Amino acid sequence: MPSIEPAHSSSSAKPSPVSPRRLLTQNREMRSIGAWNWTLPAWAGRLPDGRTYNTCPSAGVCREVCYARHGTYLWPVVRAKHHANLQFVLDDLPGWEQAMLGELAAARFGGGWVRIHDSGDFFSDEYLASWLRIMRQRTGVNFYCYTREICRFRALVEPDPPANFLWVYSYGGTQDTELTASDRVADVFPDEASIEAAGWSSQDASDLLAVLGPKLVGVPANRIPHFLRRLQGRRFSEWQAEVDAERHTRHTARVQAITSVRSARLRMPPETGSKVA
Repeated sequence: MPSIEPAHSSSSAKPSPVSPRRLLTQNREMRSIGAWNWTLPAWAGRLPDGRTYNTCPSAGVCREVCYARHGTYLWPVVRAKHHANLQFVLDDLPGWEQAMLGELAAARFGGGWVRIHDSGDFFSDEYLASWLRIMRQRTGVNFYCYTREICRFRALVEPDPPANFLWVYSYGGTQDTELTASDRVADVFPDEASIEAAGWSSQDASDLLAVLGPKLVGVPANRIPHFLRRLQGRRFSEWQAEVDAERHTRHTARVQAITSVRSARLRMPPETGSKVA
């Protein structure tokens, strides 16, 4: 599980948070494709009890322009729902798993799709393993996701994936360099025209195209003015590569400086002590 700060101590015991009555939601876009959402709060923050969290440990440049840190996601009632979801997972993972299995047993989910995380990601091995158990027990439901947890998926999913689970790896994270030509990948582009120019396939018509269409998936950037200014006409992969190159340059410079200082010290003649009469 992620590193969580302990809740602030109090002289009076606080009651346990109430588990969400319904775990899966469905907005108009998801309803049109027969899908439901499971949502966590995006990236890093603080829970009402004082604990801090990071639900996207491999987030890179994506966190700078994350749609889930803007607009309706910040409404108090929405944020409270997402915090309650995360608290349920953190405080009672077995109970959350059973609750999700119970909800998915409803007939309305049969043959449908569940998008895991329209916000957040698979932040720990234990949490991912819980989802894999759910998928294997609810074979009549289809599951899909975008994820930047590439190494975690290489280890825990790729060797034996559930038959009803599809995923796409997203550029814009700290593990971009782990991606290969054989992977299904999604990259955020400035607009539809740039997706077409690159020869990629847009998922804008249906989010399911991210896992059912061609494996080079283009996602048009959200038309949020200050996000577009930060993007500066780049794809997420290009932006992340720039950041990684700058970080590598800084790291190399530090290593060279340390090596230079050590070499200079080794070349210095030993100090001669003065004799005392």
